[in-house]
Amino acid sequence: MTILEENVKKYYQSGYNCSETLLHACNETYQLDISEEDMKMMAGFGGGMFIGSTCGALVGSIAALSKMVCKTKAHEMLPELRPLIQKHTRNFKELLGSLDCAHIKPLHHSTDPNIKCMNTCLLAAKALEKTMEEEHLL
Repeated sequence: MTILEENVKKYYQSGYNCSETLLHACNETYQLDISEEDMKMMAGFGGGMFIGSTCGALVGSIAALSKMVCKTKAHEMLPELRPLIQKHTRNFKELLGSLDCAHIKPLHHSTDPNIKCMNTCLLAAKALEKTMEEEHLL
């Protein structure tokens, strides 16, 4: 298990949702310097924004990638940011089968109250690390 995966497990078991878990784990693993107060912005993305839409684990990992590479603003960073995020969403979909919580949950969610979406979060971490390796960010 990688350091990122260990941190994902730690934060998920601490009661954070999927989006919070991914960003907290990345923050610790890659020293992103995101404050605990700023982490609260991720709360509403869990469970696919609570409607089964885009997976919160994907949103959290994209937030981390954005923090890593964006030096100014998105429109000024498009040549770097767009292909990176597109590659990550492809890697995520390849490992998890979909980008949407409603389709991921039947595949990876556990009814065990101690596990629930942890497997999804761990797979999201694998997708993120694959993207980072491919883009030489690790």
